[in-house]
Amino acid sequence: MDRNIVYPGEIPLDTDILSINRNTMVALGFVMRATLGTNVTLDGLSCSPTIPASLSVQVGPGSLAQLDVVDRVPYGSLPADITNQLVKMGFNLTPQEFGFQPPTVAGDSVNYLIQASLQESDQGLNVLPYYNASNPSQPYSGPSNSGLPQATLRSQTVQLQSKSGVPSSTGTQLTPVQDQGWVGLYVVTLTYGQTTILSGDISVLPTAPFVQWKLPQLRPGFASGVETFIANGTFLVPAGVTQVEVELWGGGSGSFASTSIAPSGGGSGGGYARKRIQGLSAGQVIAVTVGGGGAAGSTSGSTAGPGGTSTFGQFVSATGGSLNYLASSAAPQFGATPPGVGINGDLDLTGSAGQSAMLNQGGMGGGAPMGGSQNSGTTGVAGTTPGGGAAGAGTGANSQTPYDGAIGGGGLVIVRW
Repeated sequence: MDRNIVYPGEIPLDTDILSINRNTMVALGFVMRATLGTNVTLDGLSCSPTIPASLSVQVGPGSLAQLDVVDRVPYGSLPADITNQLVKMGFNLTPQEFGFQPPTVAGDSVNYLIQASLQESDQGLNVLPYYNASNPSQPYSGPSNSGLPQATLRSQTVQLQSKSGVPSSTGTQLTPVQDQGWVGLYVVTLTYGQTTILSGDISVLPTAPFVQWKLPQLRPGFASGVETFIANGTFLVPAGVTQVEVELWGGGSGSFASTSIAPSGGGSGGGYARKRIQGLSAGQVIAVTVGGGGAAGSTSGSTAGPGGTSTFGQFVSATGGSLNYLASSAAPQFGATPPGVGINGDLDLTGSAGQSAMLNQGGMGGGAPMGGSQNSGTTGVAGTTPGGGAAGAGTGANSQTPYDGAIGGGGLVIVRW
């Protein structure tokens, strides 16, 4: 950080004090840049209903940091600096209240957007005392004894405003787009006839760049959030998150039923993939597919099925275990192969094939990487989740009794951020 130098007996200049303030701001700006980055960052500014509840909300104290130029206009006697950039922070110390009106047509709803921007302004106008350099004993009022007021503070605050959407039939109303140079914070939804705003009427805009974690909450080596999928769904990228790490297992294949003369082979395991995905945006919706376990063969004629493929959007996938092309309901003794594989991961692993049947004993089910396999029994045994192939069915002690096969273990998707 730059520091001014003054000397004994020197007459202090106004620029000495102004430079101290500017140098301090620049130093703090680069500290914030190193920790927060250059994108807009919000902290605090919580939005809540008033107490007692009314048609107003209250936005609490907080801050907004963003990249800006040093000074757009002269700072006292220092010239403007619109060339160099740093991160600036505006903050509000007191809450601010906003009132809203519900729609006037029955069946309508309306979304209001609360948005924010950094506001820098010169304030504290006062007529300042000066002295006459030609006659120091004569006081002046204002510069050159003009009596004109001058700003005494360059303030950096968070400017807040609300923006109304167009009232529409409930469920079809749209949130207005944030204005250029502003960042959206909250959506407040009102319906026809509403008389008070409650917490359920206020939602954080998914793209609002609020600071999600503070230093005491962070633990090196541990994820801050985890979401597990055992069925198809969607992943909503949380606020403040731009990258995730995903693990996927494909489903294991099922096993055939045994026949009166042949036990059945085990199903094959699903594949595995692990991938770190970057460049995501808060509020982005990503489809998640979880591969199901393959169907079980039965003595009534149902055939065994392969495991399903698990996917995380278009980014990465893990296929399910397959069936041996030689195996059938009439010839179930062959172990299922090939197993599933990972596709497009940073780490892609292959499951293991199912074991072929031997004598009157069904084959063991193949395992998925870091998943489970399954020992065989008289009746087929379901595969273990995630991704385990089902164990085959035996033919009993007399080698003449057929038994049902079993379903494969379901896939799994884990997302960490």
